[in-house]
Amino acid sequence: MTELPTPEAGEGQVRVRVRAAGVQPLDLAIREGWTPPGLDGELPRVPGNEFSGVVDQVGAGVAGVSAGAEVLGFTVLNAYAEYVVVPAENVTPKPANMPWEVAGGFTAGTQTAHIALRQLGVGEGDTLLVHAAAGAVGTAAVQLGRLWGATVIGTAREENHDYLRELGAIPVAYGAGLLERIRDLAPGGVDMVLDGAGGEAFDISLELVKGERLLTLVEHGRAAGLGAQRTRGERLASRLAELAALYAEGRFVFPVRRTYPLERAADAHREVGTRHGRGKVVLVME
Repeated sequence: MTELPTPEAGEGQVRVRVRAAGVQPLDLAIREGWTPPGLDGELPRVPGNEFSGVVDQVGAGVAGVSAGAEVLGFTVLNAYAEYVVVPAENVTPKPANMPWEVAGGFTAGTQTAHIALRQLGVGEGDTLLVHAAAGAVGTAAVQLGRLWGATVIGTAREENHDYLRELGAIPVAYGAGLLERIRDLAPGGVDMVLDGAGGEAFDISLELVKGERLLTLVEHGRAAGLGAQRTRGERLASRLAELAALYAEGRFVFPVRRTYPLERAADAHREVGTRHGRGKVVLVME
């Protein structure tokens, strides 16, 4: 834990008193030394790229966001803190029925899934395969695929199969014979694949669909040479608002599996680093 000067909102920005911040693999990469494109290597570097909280300062030129507003939003860094300053267009109102910890971890996984499935063109009558379907991105992708009219097959460990059924997916277990099990479940073929697992799951996906019908969140180095897609597009408050509205209407769930206080951020990273578990890990600020 480190004391830093309290940031001030500049023109076009808002300052948010953070209530919760999601933890995701991108944060682990930054902690391990990776520098996101467009940023310098200056330290200290505060991780955290999604948050919920209360706007407590509004910069010049901001319209439509007022002090006291309960919001959720996104950034690249700095969300693991008591205060974060972001462009006003990076926040959207938090639904009244969305708990702070859900809102804090909502942005990254849901927007990644939305961007990926729109990029793949998932729609009515399609059969979508989602690898790592019980994780944060997978949970969102399964539900969006179903809402958009697709049949969804989701790979996961056995203990998560009932959970996937509740989300509307057809579960399938990892391990020997996975390709044959998927083909048995989809006799008409798989139309597109969202790969959140990599490795064997990525290899099997190439047996099921042509490269452009496969989008991987993991195998970035191999994707280009094999014709597979990576996510394109930016996070947007309008997209986040659309997803938050689905939650508010009860048409979308987003479970948090564990919360940690800010001072235990290292433990939260260790848990996310196992790459196992259902739902989101979130830091909560006292």
